[in-house]
Order: sequence, then C-alpha cells, then structure tokens
Amino acid sequence: MVETSPLLMVPFILLLGALALGPTLAAGWWARYYGWVALGLGGITVGIYVFGLHDLAAIGHAAREYISFIALVGSLFVVSGGIRIELPGTGRPFTNVLFLLAGAVAANFLGTTGAAMLLIRPWLRMNRSRLAAHHAVFFIFLVANVGGGLTPIGDPPLFLGYLEGVPFWWVLRHGWPAWATAVGLLLAWFYAVDQFHFRRGQGVLPPDRAPQARWRFGGRTNLVFLAVILGSVFVPHPVFLREGLMLAAGAASYFTTPKSIHAANGFNFHPVNEVAILFAGIFATMPPALAWLNQHSGSWPGSQPSAGFFYWGTGGLSGLLDNAPTYLGFLSALRGATGVAAMPDLLARHAGEVLAISFGAVFFGAATYLGNGPNFMVRSVAAQEGVPMPSFLEFILKFTLPCLLPVLILVWWLFLRS
Repeated sequence: MVETSPLLMVPFILLLGALALGPTLAAGWWARYYGWVALGLGGITVGIYVFGLHDLAAIGHAAREYISFIALVGSLFVVSGGIRIELPGTGRPFTNVLFLLAGAVAANFLGTTGAAMLLIRPWLRMNRSRLAAHHAVFFIFLVANVGGGLTPIGDPPLFLGYLEGVPFWWVLRHGWPAWATAVGLLLAWFYAVDQFHFRRGQGVLPPDRAPQARWRFGGRTNLVFLAVILGSVFVPHPVFLREGLMLAAGAASYFTTPKSIHAANGFNFHPVNEVAILFAGIFATMPPALAWLNQHSGSWPGSQPSAGFFYWGTGGLSGLLDNAPTYLGFLSALRGATGVAAMPDLLARHAGEVLAISFGAVFFGAATYLGNGPNFMVRSVAAQEGVPMPSFLEFILKFTLPCLLPVLILVWWLFLRS
C-alpha cells in the first residue's frame, strides 16, 4: 500500500479551518461564498486523486458514501417536513427534560437522523417563546448522537458493527449503564442551563409565536414514507437500490403532503441545500485523512492498547471525521493488535475495547457539527427558525468543552479505563 502523504490532507484541514473561523470572522462573506470554498477545496483533492494519483477507486468510494449520506438525510428532511406535531403548553425545564429523554430513547429505533429530523421542529415550537442556543445544542447532544448508542438502528457506526458480526442487542446488553450515565448527566446539565434561562426569561420571542394549546398531528401518511426510509437502510443490494427507495419516498412525500402543512412548518430546501454543499466538500477532501487513519491505526503505544485508548482515539477522530469509517478503522485495528479476527471471539475476549470503540464513535459524534450526519441539519433548521446558533468554533468552546467533555471523561473513568 502506498503511503498517504500528509500534504494531501491540507484541503481537508483548510476546510475545517474555514468552517471554524469563517462564520465568526467573516459571517457575510462566508454566507455568500461557503459553497465556492467547500467545492473548490473538494475539487483540488479530487483532481489530485484522479489526475495525479490515478486512484479512481478512492474517489468513487467517497462519492458512493456521499450519495448514501445525502439520500438518507435529504429524504428524512423532506418527510419530516411533511409531518406537523404540535404540543400543548410551553416547554418548561422539566417538561423539556422528559422530551429529550424520549427523543434519546426513540433514536435507538428511528435512528439519530430519523429522530432528529422528526422531532426538531416540534421541539423548537414547544420552546419558541424563549428559544436559545442551548435548546438546539443539547438536542444535538442527546437526540442526534448519544441517545442512539444502544442499537444498530441508532447510529451508523453501530450499524456497520452489526454488519461486521456484532449481535443486534450486544451493545444494549453490555453498555446500557454507560449509556444511561451519559444521557442522565447530559439531561442534568440541560436542566441546570434551561432552568437558569427560564428564570431569567432569556430568548423570549413575541407572543404570536406561542405554542398551541392542544395536541395536533398533521401529515400522518408521511409515517409510511418514514418507515420505507428506515427499512431501506437494511437493503444493501443491488447498488443504489437503498438510495433509490429513500429518494422515491422523499419525492412521494413532497408531492402528496398538503401545502398547508409545508407552509405551517415553514418548509423549504435551504437547510438541506447547505448541508449538501458543505458535505460534498467534506466527503471530497476526507479520503486522504481516512487513508492515513487506516495506515497508522496499528501504531500503538505499547503491546496491548487499553479500552481507554480506543475510546479516546476513536472519539477524538470521530468529532472531525465521519464517525462511521472511524469506527471501522479502529475495529479493524483492534483485530490486528489482538490477532483475533472472528467477531464472536473478539467480543468474548475484548468486550471492553469493542464497547470503547462503539461509544467513542457515537458519543464523540456530538462534539462538532461534523461528527454525525444530522448535526449540521439540526443546526440549519434551528437557525432558520431564529435560534441564535453558535458557529463551529463557538459550539466547541461554549458547549462541547464545558458541557459534553466532562460527561465523556466521567464515562471513561467509570466504565472504560481498563
């Protein structure tokens, strides 16, 4: 295998830097030219691979992964845009905690992307009288990431583990205490922050945006299309049949949903357009970073890495790279380091390390907007609804480091040190 030059990762690093600094230092310029930046840097990497390295396979694999990603995210965005759930009353701190807990549990059966797209609008409407950034950020933490850490349906890394031979309920049986600890601590953090905002009345919006006084559920037929999309995840062959089913369900939803529901939801394609453009650049620039990971993930600090090493290694990279291939890279590295190839033997002898890789990929996916597919989509929908969303760098400094990182450290300390 040809060694991947670190220089090939420069476009990816520049794109990460632009995402972090552009919205903060030059918000107007970034809003106008982010597409040129993302696609331009992606074009540089694609050009090098195609014309310089003549490696069409790597670019073809990235293109296929991107098509799968945008088909899932886009179709779920369209279908969820045709469902209108209205909840009675105003979102008080304890009520909000119950909603987030329900969303975290639902993520294991709808997937983090499905749960996030279905619940983000009713969540924002429930709190629209006092929307603040923490409402969307903790939704990303709990519903779009950590909540889906128990089943293969919940998050893409665990689905890949299921395809590799990890039994469907294995993570739930062995990892529920760590999951419950992480979810419980994040809910406690949210309650403290939300209670503080509630008492101060921060983020209060005009009375005409108050929530409805009774339950309403519109667009029920879209639940059928939602089921089609979630079921198609388990259709691997033939190539692109899965994506075709997703896109067909999305198109059918769009053309059969009453316009009144789309209007009430304020539905338009701007959020998914933004995600499609930015992630086209990310997927195009990411192959060198993933190749470098695969080539160096076997370089261990010692003869037998600990579960903690796999937790922090998988997690640290999952916050910046797509967490699904990062999961596979470290699972493969574990097999190489231990000399155990068969999955039943690996689970029997190294259950702690497999759990560490699983939770590292899922939990750390919440650390940035890029760690998991629905993160950026939630950000776009929330921003369109008027939530003052933090920039890429502000997200890390104001929420990931003070709120998420202590939870990740405690999970490691209690369950994954050895």
